[in-house]
Amino acid sequence: MAAVMTSGYAGPQPVTGTRVRSRPAYWRAIVLLLAAGYFLLPLYAAVRFTIRATDGHTTAAAYGGITHQPGFTEALSLSLRLAAVTVAITLVLLVPTVVYLHLRLPKLRRIVEAICLLPIVIPPVVLIVGVLAVAPMRLKATPYLLALEYVVLALPFAYRSLDAGLAAIDLRTLVDAARSLGSGWVSTLLRVVLPNMRSAVMSATVLTAALVLGEFTLASLDQYQTFPVWVVAFDQDDARVSVAVSLLALVLTWAFLLLLSALDVRRARRVKTPADLGETAAMGETA
Repeated sequence: MAAVMTSGYAGPQPVTGTRVRSRPAYWRAIVLLLAAGYFLLPLYAAVRFTIRATDGHTTAAAYGGITHQPGFTEALSLSLRLAAVTVAITLVLLVPTVVYLHLRLPKLRRIVEAICLLPIVIPPVVLIVGVLAVAPMRLKATPYLLALEYVVLALPFAYRSLDAGLAAIDLRTLVDAARSLGSGWVSTLLRVVLPNMRSAVMSATVLTAALVLGEFTLASLDQYQTFPVWVVAFDQDDARVSVAVSLLALVLTWAFLLLLSALDVRRARRVKTPADLGETAAMGETA
């Protein structure tokens, strides 16, 4: 033992010269290829269907004549107006509510989240039957009744986006700093909180607008020809143009989501310093 103590023994040494085998990554490539095939093959079939004429030649006439189809402009305009109204109502209702929950009632977040998830488990047919039974006649005569129904359907997606965005920032510090500089509650919400949850608001906006532009059941039961209802109805007259319209709507939605993702990545790469927090909180001083 004395020999060990005098030799400066420092415990077991790591074994050198050994290679650590990494797990093969080919299974990841297989999963990605299967997922790509699952999503891309139907799209390829749809594109092939729209560009193949009856005589076998390739033509883009189905895409060129979309805007000239009867009822297309009116249906798209109605859906865009409903999307704008639904997004506005959803953000006005949810943003102050979620901020208040995070600041004052954090223990009720789970309960509110469970309530907001109810539209996922309640069938839209049940919702529209109940609304038509209790809604006043003046409201039934306007298509904007659909906007109120779409707000209910968008609750699960919009609430989760806003809640995750607020959980990612130090909300209490920002609010306390703005309030200590003399900012009012409305000014703090608009000029301090909202700029820091811009990505969450954009995500909620995209999800809500996509839901409105793709919803069919409520609009058809309300007997309004929105964009999805027009696509289904026009499919009986010209299936190639109907599929072409659906593809263009899908591509535009993807492009908007990619743009949103690019903006988020660009914003995340900015280096934040402690001075940034003070500058953000000082914005309320000018209110």
